[in-house]
Amino acid sequence: MAERAPLRLGFLMFPGFPMACLTSAIEPLRAANEITGRRQFDWRLVAETRAPVRSSADLGFDPHETLQDTEGLDHLYILAPPTAEFADPRRSPARLRWLDRTGLTLGAFSGGIFPLARAGLMEGRPCSVHWCYEAAFKAEFPNVTASEAVILRDGRRNTVSGAGAVFDLMLRLVEERLGRDCMTEVACWFQHPFVRDEDASQKVPVSLAGATADALPAQIRDAIRLFETHIEDPLRIPDVAAALRLSGRHFERLFKRETGQSPLRYYQHLRLSKARQRVLYSNDSLRDIAASVGYVTSSPMIRHYTEIFGVSPKDERRLTRALRLARAGAPESKSVE
Repeated sequence: MAERAPLRLGFLMFPGFPMACLTSAIEPLRAANEITGRRQFDWRLVAETRAPVRSSADLGFDPHETLQDTEGLDHLYILAPPTAEFADPRRSPARLRWLDRTGLTLGAFSGGIFPLARAGLMEGRPCSVHWCYEAAFKAEFPNVTASEAVILRDGRRNTVSGAGAVFDLMLRLVEERLGRDCMTEVACWFQHPFVRDEDASQKVPVSLAGATADALPAQIRDAIRLFETHIEDPLRIPDVAAALRLSGRHFERLFKRETGQSPLRYYQHLRLSKARQRVLYSNDSLRDIAASVGYVTSSPMIRHYTEIFGVSPKDERRLTRALRLARAGAPESKSVE
């Protein structure tokens, strides 16, 4: 019987891509090859040009081939920050759409979901979106369903929220190709003892509490869920307490005991954190951002933002954008206010 060809994966890198996602993808595949003594998996680094691509850790990676030249892949995953833009906005998205028509599996890690969606390849499909990009993603792509799942595999689309989940996806590919025994050995090589189910939800930190939401009592989780679903139209704290069938005083005490802060302070921080996502990862005006988190005008939002984060939204956007452009080797452009 002829030996099966290796599964061929490409990783399309944009400047500033999360390096941990790349290593989390390649290392378990490398280990599977070593354990079996055969080239079960092959991988290629892909970019829009042949120039080295600098990662989030400011280390450069030389691509094996360009997006226009790549062929013969079974999977292609985009690695990018959420602000990534195509160097060739006409040919590159068209090339991705052509590759999709050839039948390969397309996917994205972390912020890579943004250019995949910008290429028009997520219409009508749900996708995994990292919690720290959720507000920016929903604002830009209101017709794409953003999921809290750490991994979402939908037909020929594999989307993953972060580096730890990338490792889990690769373990699934190892298991599907080589069996559970090999997958378990690969996991143990890296002391990765817990392989999450694909429907597992992301762990989300509770602001200023040093805990994740799933570790809190049910009533506090319910309160936080109410806060999260009323960002643009903020609720009154007494109304939240009433919805939970608690007195206002008891709700205040319980919430502060479990999170270390009052419900009002937590709610304000949550709304401003959503605003910060759009400040950092979108070109939306401060007026529109303020409205999206329940402020009638931008002035109080700017004041509260500066008090909480220690920098104004305008300055943070300008400084962050300058850093990204420096990494990409491009001249700074005028900020969008």
